[in-house]
This record gives sequence, structure tokens and C-alpha cells, in this order.
Amino acid sequence: MNAVALTTLGIEIGWGAALAIKTLVILLIIPAGALILGYVFLLKMMSHMQSRLGPMDPGGFHGWFQLIGDGLKFVQKEDLMPDGADRKVFAGAPAVVLISTFLVFLVIPMGPDLVVKDLDIGVFYALAVSSLSVIGILMAGWSSANKYALLGGLRAAGQLIAYELPLLLAVIGVVIQAGTMSLNGIVVAQQQQSIFGIDWIGNPYILTQFVGFLIFLIAAQAELTQTPFDMPVAESELVGGYHVEYTGFRFLFFFMGEYGTAFAFSAIAATLFLGGYALPWVDGDLANWIGPLVLFAKLMLVAFLMFWARFTFPRLREDQLQAFAWKFLIPLGLANLLVTALFKVAF
Repeated sequence: MNAVALTTLGIEIGWGAALAIKTLVILLIIPAGALILGYVFLLKMMSHMQSRLGPMDPGGFHGWFQLIGDGLKFVQKEDLMPDGADRKVFAGAPAVVLISTFLVFLVIPMGPDLVVKDLDIGVFYALAVSSLSVIGILMAGWSSANKYALLGGLRAAGQLIAYELPLLLAVIGVVIQAGTMSLNGIVVAQQQQSIFGIDWIGNPYILTQFVGFLIFLIAAQAELTQTPFDMPVAESELVGGYHVEYTGFRFLFFFMGEYGTAFAFSAIAATLFLGGYALPWVDGDLANWIGPLVLFAKLMLVAFLMFWARFTFPRLREDQLQAFAWKFLIPLGLANLLVTALFKVAF
């Protein structure tokens, strides 16, 4: 995408300015996405589901000030560092987690032309950079000079390795059906294909890849280390896990990384399985205008399912967590892949 991309809005600018604008937008998406998911789901949906009254009070109307108050609390807290910590690694770990989230958004299309970089291997890139967060988690656990933090980091590494495989298998089914690894190409394929001869809604892959969609949601939940897969941060066992020694804005970076990554995974799932920014019979310039709103509505639906599971199920044991991935999700993903390939060849 170059300067032509912004002519949709009636603006002619050079490629350098366009890159700067898109980079600024991406930098704003991460904190904005974390704030939106934190407010809507953590403070409101969970409060209603669990009948928690506290988050409904601060600030008057529906407790709108709760999230801002929490942010101010973290910013003004003292930045502490353990005496035995590796200071450079300890300080850099939250940034590594946040940067991995930032890199994912570079390839997520919000319209036919509204994408920072439309890579031919966009799916491969998104999955690869999303896995970089495990490096930051291991850095945090090892550098904290805390046995609980180290154990949490090792648990997170083992968990992310195990659930990266079913996540990949779920995505490969979509790639086979679309015939491309470009996220924009996958959106176009869903818009232009038909299912059982019916093409008026295209072919959202959730209809043919429903098993893959479920596997993706479960694996993404584990990648985020959210309940019921939150063993790396289990308060009852590890006091707080790999970020137990972090305070103030450094802990806030981990919070933003978690919820920003949830925002990114929801956007990827909406793109792969729900048609992304596309709507039936809408294309061209109009798709550039309404595409971000359509994608946002779809990703919020996906995020609702993920957070609903978080607030509903109890925590798994570590052996149950690993067994679920290796003995159930991976065989199911391979079976789904085999069926998809057979249908692709046959039809």
C-alpha cells in the first residue's frame, strides 16, 4: 500500500507521510483496544455476570471512571525492582511482550486498502510474531530472581508451545480453503466464494470451518493465559506468576499486552472466519469507509466468546492443560485439516 491508499478519503500524500500516519494509528490501536476490552468485558460484562457492584459505582454513570482510576493508580505507583534481578532483562521484558502485539496489527486489514502491509504470507507473519511474547514472558520469569516468577515463566513457555500447534492447524484449514496466506486475500475469498451454490452472503468460513473456529478460540485463550488456561499466573499457587515482581507502569505494560493481544487475536479470528471487514454487496471505496466498523463489530463478538469462557470455567490443572492440547485439540485439528483437504480436492 502506498500514497494511493489514502485517496479514498480524498487526500493525496506521499508514501512517507502515509507510513507515518499508519504507524501512528497502529500505536494507538493497542492501548485503545486494551482499554475497550478491559472496560467492556473485564469491568462491565464480568460485573454483571458475577453480580459485582464495585465496578459499577466510580464516576457516576455505570462506573465509567473505574478503568481510568486503575490506570492512574498504576502510573503513580513506585517502580520497584528486586535486588537480585537482572535489571536490563527485567526492564525489557514488558516491552518485548507489547512489541509482539504491535507487530500483529501491521497485517490485519480494516478495508481493501486500509492495511499497513498486505503481505502474501500475512497469516504466517501474524502467527510468527504473536509467538514472540513467550520470549518476554521467559525474560520476566527468569530475571525476577523469584522462584514463583520462574515457575510461571516456564509454565507459560510450555503452554504456548503446546497450544501454538492447534492454533496453526486451525488456520491452515482456512488457508487451504482460500488458497492464499494473505489476510486480505482470505477476506476477498470469503466475499466471492459460495457455499452449496448460494453466493448472496459469500462463504464466511465459520460455516465450513466451524471446528477450526472452535479450535482457534480455545488455543487463543491458552495463548493469552486466560482462565481456564491461566496456570502461569495462578494466584493460588504462584502468587501472580511471571509478573509477580512487577509494579506500576511495567505491570501496566503486561496488562496492555494481554488485552491488546486479545484484541489482535479477535481481529484475526474475525478476519479468518467471519469475513473480516467485508459485508455482502459492499466493496470499493464504501468498504474502506465502513470496513473498520464492520471488523470492530465482528471482533467484539469474538472477544465476547473468549471472555465469556474466561469468566465461566474453572482453572485446569497443569496435566489436564497439556493433555487437552496434545490428546484432543491436535488430533481434532489434524482431522479437520484432512477433511478440508479432501473437500478441496473433490469440489
